[in-house]
Amino acid sequence: MYRKELTYYFSTPVAYAVIGLYLLTVSLFLWVIPGSWNIVDSGYADTAGLFALSPWLLMLLCPALTMRLFSDEKQSGMWDLLLSKRVQVSRIVWGKYLAAWTLTAVSILPCAVHYLVVCQIAEPIGNVDGGAFAGSMAGLLLLSAAFTGIGLLASSWSQNQIVSFLCGAVACFALYWLTLQEHFNSLSRGVIDLRDVVFFLAVAVVCVMLTMPVVSRKN
Repeated sequence: MYRKELTYYFSTPVAYAVIGLYLLTVSLFLWVIPGSWNIVDSGYADTAGLFALSPWLLMLLCPALTMRLFSDEKQSGMWDLLLSKRVQVSRIVWGKYLAAWTLTAVSILPCAVHYLVVCQIAEPIGNVDGGAFAGSMAGLLLLSAAFTGIGLLASSWSQNQIVSFLCGAVACFALYWLTLQEHFNSLSRGVIDLRDVVFFLAVAVVCVMLTMPVVSRKN
């Protein structure tokens, strides 16, 4: 299932469009569009704008990637074929989840280029807090794991992709505002606290586990 989903993403314009749109949006806000996120306008060699902007983009990116995971299978008849071959529901769900998270991680990792650029324009060169950047990148990857789990769960609620996307986006926003933001900000200080890591992974695992009975019940 993992290979199948990744093959689907990268054999269609979906993966390239998602990765390109995310990287383009981040780049525009950091270097072109005037505002508080713009590195040039701030006058500081700092990538804080990247990590202030990215969580809000991921709230849309992750549900957009997961909204079709179950609806496409059922509309194409592939779901019935998988079940007829006695493929365990847990393997199907985990495969879909890991493929979507992989694509999200592939979208996030190229943002390290902004850090390299900032290091070059800093005075003196390289005078940038690398620990804070590494912690923030780890936080983004863990946050995307949680958002992907939430989006996966939302996609199991409805076969309508628009409904799944809206439910996932709203749930991501609500949980980020209530609790995820605090743990992400903690990691952004450059200190990898095991409690924050476990919390994000727990949210992802719980969402995946809750998806399984929803999908099984609909069968």
